[in-house]
Amino acid sequence: MADQDPAMPLANGLQAVLDAWGQILAPVAAAGRGALDPKDKRFAAPEWDHPVFDLMRQGYSLMADAMMKSVAQLPGLDDSQRQRAEFAMRSLVEAMSPANSPFTNPVALNKAIETNGQSLATGFQHLLRDFGAGQLSHVAEGAFEVGRNIATTPGKVVHETPLYQLIQYSPTTETVLATPLVIFPPWINRFYILDLTPEKSFIRWAVDQGLSVFVVSWKSADASMKDVVWDDYIAAQIEAVDTIRDVLDVPAVHTIGYCVAGTTLAATLAVLAAKGEAAKVASATFFTAQVDFSEAGELLNFIDDNYLQMIEAVSGEGFLDGRYLAAAFNQLRGKDLIWGPVANHYLLGKDYPAFDLLHWNGDVTNLPAKWHKAYLLDLYRDNKLVEPGAMSALGVPIDLSQVMTPAFVQAGREDHIAPLASVWKLTEHFTGPVKFLLAGSGHIAGVVNPPASNKYGYWTNDAALTSLDDFIDGATEHKGSWWPNWIDWIRNRDDAEVPAKAARIPGKGKLKAIEDAPGRYVRTR
Repeated sequence: MADQDPAMPLANGLQAVLDAWGQILAPVAAAGRGALDPKDKRFAAPEWDHPVFDLMRQGYSLMADAMMKSVAQLPGLDDSQRQRAEFAMRSLVEAMSPANSPFTNPVALNKAIETNGQSLATGFQHLLRDFGAGQLSHVAEGAFEVGRNIATTPGKVVHETPLYQLIQYSPTTETVLATPLVIFPPWINRFYILDLTPEKSFIRWAVDQGLSVFVVSWKSADASMKDVVWDDYIAAQIEAVDTIRDVLDVPAVHTIGYCVAGTTLAATLAVLAAKGEAAKVASATFFTAQVDFSEAGELLNFIDDNYLQMIEAVSGEGFLDGRYLAAAFNQLRGKDLIWGPVANHYLLGKDYPAFDLLHWNGDVTNLPAKWHKAYLLDLYRDNKLVEPGAMSALGVPIDLSQVMTPAFVQAGREDHIAPLASVWKLTEHFTGPVKFLLAGSGHIAGVVNPPASNKYGYWTNDAALTSLDDFIDGATEHKGSWWPNWIDWIRNRDDAEVPAKAARIPGKGKLKAIEDAPGRYVRTR
């Protein structure tokens, strides 16, 4: 006689109790099912259709709706206070979901019974791992390593300062555009968001289009950077531009600024314009960047005295541990980036995926505390960058209206970090020619959308525009990646080409190779 599975009596008894209650509750559950959100992935599994758990999710949905409405009806709050209260309440509501508990999640209960509790034991090991790392994991440990299977585009570090390394990539075409490209990624993340696996790499693709590509790899902050401020990043951008101009003996470079580095690039252009040096930059492309923070979205909810005091409290050595910032960004999409992984990896004991984008998301960088606080106060809270002369850098007053550099502004339709309406405002502050392009998806996938994937699509509108509504009303939709549209725009600036030799090959010009790409700085935690 075969040994009896010790879990079976428990499983059978529990199922009998649930089914008994299910027969009683089925009519009630069926009557209220129409109020559920069919797009809510937390309750999409068929196990939630059992009347007991169906009523549980319905009750949660009603409670969540009532709690959110209670905030909307609070008297005496201004708009910013109400938005902050709604954000806090939504975070609380998401945390209270029955999907987050092993006792009220039927999928987790079934899995625990099927595996004799092994799923919960594995989940507990995942929990201990995350406690040890001090942050929530999203990807399999060891699945990716920079220089091995991500950030693998061939190149050399050709210049280095205490703040950044400058990487020059090896050409793959016989000729290249005479005007090179330098990319400024955000220093709140690693630069290889633009150099993930080869099929997703914007950098590799740009090299293959015949561009001489340089990328700045910022150093993760440590105690030696306690006095670093925004001026230092602006000076670094100017220095990188001048370094490339000198080594390639060219009058100007194309530039890309992503997110906060795009905000900084706008200030850099204003400084160059004020100094009569605007011609050093042939064009400026902005990936999901903001200069006017009046509609900066949910990140404004973190800009209050309590958050600023917390930043100061945890920045005793002069830098902010990047895990704090990662937690804040994850909270913007709590259902997907916090509670989804909790359910999958803690309650169900599922293996972590091998997903390059999630690996990058968890590869945090530290920030200079002095810079970070000033950035939050001067830009997010006080919105000084769009007031001519309200801010200065390198001793020069900043006036964005003096920027005449041709600009390409890309926004993401579903961007929750740099909202579409906020990115659009950049077009209202420059005086030079501006092309605006709206990409599908959000802050990351809207940018990292290679042609081979044929995803998302984008919208353009070449008419004279006075508002975002005008753009949307007359926009033309295009299928697939917007990258080819961008490279056409770059070539329309100047399509002159030169042989891909001598200084166009990393380490063969005035600047000798320091080390292979992706360099040391990107590996420093």
